[in-house]
Formats: sequence, C-alpha cells, structure tokens
Amino acid sequence: MSNQANSKPNIVLILADDLGYRDLGCYGSTAIQTPNLDQLASEGIRFTQSYSGCPVCAPSRSVLMTGNHAGHTSVRGNSGGIPLQGSDVTLAALLNSAGYTCGGFGKWGLGDIGTTGVPERHGFNTFFGYYHQVHAHTYYPSYLWRNSEKIELPGNNDGDEGKIYSHYRIFEETCNFIRKNSNQPFFCYAPWTLPHGRYTIPEEDPVWKVYQDKRWSNSAKVAAAMISLFDRHVGQLLQLLQALDLDDNTIIIVSSDHGAGFRFEGELDSCQPLRGQKRTMYEGGIRVPTIVRWNNQIPQNQVSDHPWYFPDIMPTLLDLADLPVPKGLDGISITPTLKNRGEQKKHDHLYWALPLYDFGKREFKPEGLMEAVRKDNWKAVRPLTNAPIELYNLSHDISEEHNVADQWPNIIGQMNSLLRQARTAGHPQIEPKMPEGKRYR
Repeated sequence: MSNQANSKPNIVLILADDLGYRDLGCYGSTAIQTPNLDQLASEGIRFTQSYSGCPVCAPSRSVLMTGNHAGHTSVRGNSGGIPLQGSDVTLAALLNSAGYTCGGFGKWGLGDIGTTGVPERHGFNTFFGYYHQVHAHTYYPSYLWRNSEKIELPGNNDGDEGKIYSHYRIFEETCNFIRKNSNQPFFCYAPWTLPHGRYTIPEEDPVWKVYQDKRWSNSAKVAAAMISLFDRHVGQLLQLLQALDLDDNTIIIVSSDHGAGFRFEGELDSCQPLRGQKRTMYEGGIRVPTIVRWNNQIPQNQVSDHPWYFPDIMPTLLDLADLPVPKGLDGISITPTLKNRGEQKKHDHLYWALPLYDFGKREFKPEGLMEAVRKDNWKAVRPLTNAPIELYNLSHDISEEHNVADQWPNIIGQMNSLLRQARTAGHPQIEPKMPEGKRYR
C-alpha cells in the first residue's frame, strides 16, 4: 500500500554538484544527452532565472537548508568543515517535526563528525554519504558515513580508482530509503556528488562509451558522462516512484548547488551565454538550472523567468505541504508561480556573499569578501571587499559584458546601501580541529 492518498506530499530534492546552467538539453545543451531531465522539464516547470545560494558549495547548502541568504545563514565560508550551529532550524527539522521521515544521500558539507552540524542533529533520520565536503573530492573513498557511523568501502583507497564507485552506493541508498518509506510521507534530500571533480567514472559504465571518442579534453568527456549518469539515475528514481504508485503524490525538484566548475568552452559550453563559473559572483557562478514537477498540481510544460533563489526553497516546500512557514526567513514561497495561480510576491532584492579562504594559511582573507546583489534587472558585483562596484543590466546584458557603473551613479548608490545592510556579523567561521590522524585532501 502506497501513501498516494496521504494528505502530505512526498518531497524529493535532488541537488547536482557543479552542474552548469547549459549542461542540460532542456537548457540548450547539444553536447550532453539528458533525456530524463528534459522529459521531467516538459512535465513540470523549468526556470530560466533561478539562483543558488552562493557560487561555492557549503554556503549554498546552508542557505538552502536554513532559508536565509548568505549574509544571514550560519555557514558562510567554504573552508570545508564549518558546521551549522545547534540552534539552526533546518528544512529537514521542520518537516521531521511535522511527521516526515527525512533521509539524505550524498554530500552534506555542513558539519563533520562530532560537530553541531551533523545531519542527524538537524532533522535527518538517516544520512548516508560524505559529511566533510573535501572528503567528497574522491569517488573512491575508503569509507562513507551513515549517521556518523563509518561504513567501510573495501577495495578503495581514496584515489581515482577502486572497486566501489561512491555514487553507485549513494544512489542505491537513495532508492532503498524511498522503498522503505513508501507508506508514509518522506523527504528525500539527494545532494549527489555528480558532476563535481575529480572527474572520474567507471569505464564500463555505458555512458562513458557515449563520449569516449569525442574530440574533447578528457575532463570534458568524463564530465559529460557524469552528467548523463546523473540524468540516468534521475530517470530510474522516477521509474521507482511510478512503480511504487507514489508519482502523483511526490514533489520533485532538481537543481545545482552553483554553477559549473569549468566552462569547457567549445566542448560542453557549460555556462554559455553567462559570464563566469563556480567561485565567481557573475551569472555563471550562481544562475542554475532548476526543474520542479508535481503531477496534477503543477501545470506541465511551463517555462518561467521569475527570479528566485535557494532561500525560497524552504518556504516553498513548507507551503506546498500545507505547513507553517517560520517568520523572519529571507526566502519567499514561489507556490503561486509553480501552480500558475494567485499573486506571486517578489523579492525587493537578492543577495550573495562569499569570504575568500586562504587554504595555505588556513584563514579567511581580510580583503576577500565577494558580494553581489540583484534588484529588478540590475545586478551589482563587488569582486573584493574594497573593489569598485560593477553594474550590469540583465534585461539586455545577460552575459554581463558591459559594466555601466559610471553611467548610473544613482543605481550604484542604491546598491551600495543594500550591500551595507545585507550582512550581519553571524557566527565565527571556524573549522573545528580534525581528530589526530584525520586529514582530507
């Protein structure tokens, strides 16, 4: 017996790692085969102006989990092990308290073992995968974690080869969770590691054979294969939901934690026509592909240019599940846009920030705060703390080629004011000392 008739919808939130804005066929890619995601987009809504929470991993995931933007969320740095605070209220915690069984599978990145940030302290009944994000830089780790218990992967040595490709195990655990909880409402958070580098994929996987003879760099060929593997597993997950009679009662969101790690110009063109990539505040670093589908609830074959970002995911999912939304969040529910009815409230502005980290000195750079703010179609970028503000009009300059700051001093004044107000002091961005002998590379 399925939970199809249950009043609470299931939620499946799939987060790719380093998926570029143009890496999917439905977003214009002609280089990479993504038939399942293209089909998913035709069955729901595809967004052309959706944004991540930050141009790098940990802060973006913190924004998603807390509903607060990068100037207010707890984890703002990307050193690798900064944890959520014990007092942080997460999406998973709110859903869990409302009767959802919550499972996470993939890369957490918001607190290592023994810290206040481990996922089982933030609403997850189970989490399987990587806790520390640097641990996730290998697809052949010697172990993964399940609720802070080490799960050995025999035959792996934390390199680029081994017996067990981690994503296969993570996908298997994702599906097992859905099977196990098919009779009750569940939240399945799938922050899968594909297609993040180090670029590697088993040569016997069928998707590798699709790209192995392309006249591209090896990294581009492997990245394309990893994206097609991601697509295949999204398709298999959808088939599982259908087989369990859960399809009509499940909200599915697919997005990326930020832009592509590399542009792969002339090969995959992962960020075209956007400027920049991961680690930059330009559109290529923060504008991401996002697809939402809920059969019989969200009209099919929609394309929306509504600007929204990761803080909005928490209030939107709570709203769709008919649950109360906490006050004081930076996010706004986009349910009216999804269901194509009612008036959609809009942000006055969207804000991103990233303090740059010196991995050699293991400290944040005092001059290294990157910021960006979007208000209407105006986008301001401050590449470093004291650098001049750059200004772009996205209505006719999506590629951010023309800095018009000198022509619009009044707009620069408004943007300066927004930047000054957007960021609070927050928690110290300190990574807890690792236990003796434990090092991630």
